[in-house]
Amino acid sequence: MRFVEEVVVDEFLPTVRSMLAEDLRDRGFTQSEVADALGISQSAVSKYAAGDVARHEDIVADERVRELVERVGEGLASGDLTPVAALVEIEVLIRQLEEGDLLADLHEAAMPGLADADVEFSVHDPDSGFRERERVLTSVRRGLRTLTNASGFAGLIPNVGANVAECTADAATVDDVAAVPGRLVDVKGRAMVPGEPEFGVSEHVATVLLAAREAGSSVRGAVNLRYDPETVAALGESHPTVEFDAERETRGAVADAVRDADRPAGDGGETLVVYQTGAVGVEPIAYVLAPTAAEAARVVRGLL
Repeated sequence: MRFVEEVVVDEFLPTVRSMLAEDLRDRGFTQSEVADALGISQSAVSKYAAGDVARHEDIVADERVRELVERVGEGLASGDLTPVAALVEIEVLIRQLEEGDLLADLHEAAMPGLADADVEFSVHDPDSGFRERERVLTSVRRGLRTLTNASGFAGLIPNVGANVAECTADAATVDDVAAVPGRLVDVKGRAMVPGEPEFGVSEHVATVLLAAREAGSSVRGAVNLRYDPETVAALGESHPTVEFDAERETRGAVADAVRDADRPAGDGGETLVVYQTGAVGVEPIAYVLAPTAAEAARVVRGLL
């Protein structure tokens, strides 16, 4: 008797770990760094490098596995993926391959009697909320990297600070929006990031994002920046721009402005700019809203 989990442990995981170890070494990781990234011992990494761990040819040849290894390797190397997020991505593929797919075929090869049995192995939901939140955090990290690596971005940061945010698909409150705690600030011409993205830490930008969605927009990502008429005009050449009243309560003002604006129907690819020109005690600010935080950051970078 052999369970599908044994196929995963004995054949899939050693193969994928070996492929990931090779990928990370090719990206310049040391043996110690590979061990830390994969949560294994250096001796295990040494065995992978020496080819002492057998790889299953069918697993190596599977295009989805190869794409996963490249995506996870790139994410771990860039810092866009945490080890937890990488684990979730691998777990999801495992569950997909268990359902009448590659791992199910390998299981049937080990247990021929299963071929004649009406058995399904639906274990975990690949679209779980946990996986979505990890994907949102990854997108925010990518957006941050896009902006902090761009020369001149610090000059676009308003006095109150900037932020990069993204919400989940069914976001209802600021707790469903990931952003940088404490905001980005300009320190001697460089954008300083105070900490790792978290959920529920940016009430201001989250409120604008949620208001736009409340008005029917499909946006999920946002970046706020210093307001300047020329900046808004430049953004307006490619994207709808919407002004809202800074003297009103933000959520209602943004929702009304977006709802009444002449803009394309939200189809998952919408990007728009909302802004206010200031009031007594209120700094003028513009917000780039896009399908993801990473896309909003790319739009902002295009200004530089």
